[in-house]
Amino acid sequence: MCLGIPGKIIEIYKAKDFQMAKVDFGGVIREVCIEATPEAKVGDYAIIHAGFAINLLSEQEALETLQTLREVALLGEELSDNLDSK
Repeated sequence: MCLGIPGKIIEIYKAKDFQMAKVDFGGVIREVCIEATPEAKVGDYAIIHAGFAINLLSEQEALETLQTLREVALLGEELSDNLDSK
């Protein structure tokens, strides 16, 4: 299963004829291609998968998704701790 992660677009530019962006993932900045989301602008949130912005979403949707991902990670840690202690 593949997972797209929300990030905030902080810069947009062209590189080798492709629309690119710098995206902030909670302090981690990555370069992504935004060709599939030409309406994207600085300040927007996008779902990023494999280096490509595949969809835009509201800030509220992005924050809710990030919170859910944090909860899933915590659950995974708890399950792993429980298995390790047996």
